[in-house]
Amino acid sequence: MTELVKRLRKGLLFVVSAPAGTGKTTLVHKLIQEFPDRITQSMSCTTRAPRKGEIDGKDYLFLTKEAFDKRVQAEEFLEHATVFEDHYGTLKSVVESIRNVGKHVVLVIDTQGARALKEKVDGVFIFIAPPSMEVLKERLEERETETKRAQQTRLEWAQKEMEQVEHYHYSIVNDDLDMAYQTLKSIVVAETHRTNNMTV
Repeated sequence: MTELVKRLRKGLLFVVSAPAGTGKTTLVHKLIQEFPDRITQSMSCTTRAPRKGEIDGKDYLFLTKEAFDKRVQAEEFLEHATVFEDHYGTLKSVVESIRNVGKHVVLVIDTQGARALKEKVDGVFIFIAPPSMEVLKERLEERETETKRAQQTRLEWAQKEMEQVEHYHYSIVNDDLDMAYQTLKSIVVAETHRTNNMTV
């Protein structure tokens, strides 16, 4: 039986970036829900406080700044970056352990982390863009998880992130969630069937 998402000897690395409020988390969750035995998301470490509903060890590994800095000094991170004064990082050990059993790993990281990572590893880099900055502003307001000032800061940062799209292999505009998801899925399917990945 032909597999839609092909299992490889060593799983592929997919890196997804997008401005806050673009829907990247929803899209990645849909992908994992459809292919739970083939794809998983690597949990990141962060120094920021948990948001409502987030669980330590499931959504993120929440660390103190001191604990985070120790991991940086020990070179345990594949990449790490500072976003809005909070630190985020991806542990090498977590990513490699998943890939070594043949599962594909999705990293949801900001553009800073993605740029740093692209210089170190082979991966498929995907950027999720909003239909417009106006729509993004509306989505951030609808979330009601941040102050007006924090929303404005995110919008300013989003504009800078949008300028980084040229460094990605693919760009998906999330104007319609179902269409954006089908595009994301088609990219993942195609990459796992590429002949030069068969021996990965």
